[in-house]
Amino acid sequence: MSEASTAPGRDWWVIVGMAVAAISAAVASFAGLRGLAEVAGWPGQLAWLLPVTIDAYAMTAARVWLAGTVGTTRVRSFARANAIGAIATSILGNAGYHLIAADIVPVSWPIVVLVGAVPAAVLGLTAHLHALTATTEAADNETPALNNRPAVRTQVRTDQPRRRTEAELLQAARKADSMHRAEHDGRPISRDGLRSALHIAGPKATELRRRLADEAATPVSTDREEASTRP
Repeated sequence: MSEASTAPGRDWWVIVGMAVAAISAAVASFAGLRGLAEVAGWPGQLAWLLPVTIDAYAMTAARVWLAGTVGTTRVRSFARANAIGAIATSILGNAGYHLIAADIVPVSWPIVVLVGAVPAAVLGLTAHLHALTATTEAADNETPALNNRPAVRTQVRTDQPRRRTEAELLQAARKADSMHRAEHDGRPISRDGLRSALHIAGPKATELRRRLADEAATPVSTDREEASTRP
């Protein structure tokens, strides 16, 4: 026998009882809050807005709180606090109206101010709750898109030229000077020629040009000394 066939059916007596209790409580609460609005100075044609405002916000906040699929834990905590606050406001409003109707509590200015502030407070709280849920939904929609984006990798360039040593620079200068002499009838390369050929700064080109000149002069002085020592 399957589980569906053995599951107990709905208890319609319980359902009917819950419906009757809910309707009775809603009507009684509506009458009490509307009466409170009237004794607080609201026009008769607008007094019904007070219970509608409180009950509608209580149901909205309770929906966000109990649904479990709307918003984050922070949003649901805010909705829970507001749902409980709206229910408590409805209870206190009904109790206040009955105390006034029984001539136990007089209608004073704090009561008028508090009742008049209910619509504005509910409007601000509703807007804040909507903003929280909308922000959460937008973040949830953007998260997959962010996760699907290709990772941007920073490529480290490894093809930068290696810095040449002094010996390598001097060797390159000798080569450039030799090529220049071959192409220009034996004339040595200039400082600017070295700078252009080796891609170096002016001071370094000047230093290399001087060393090349010293090397060119050294063999000449050596030959003269050898000639002077011959018999």
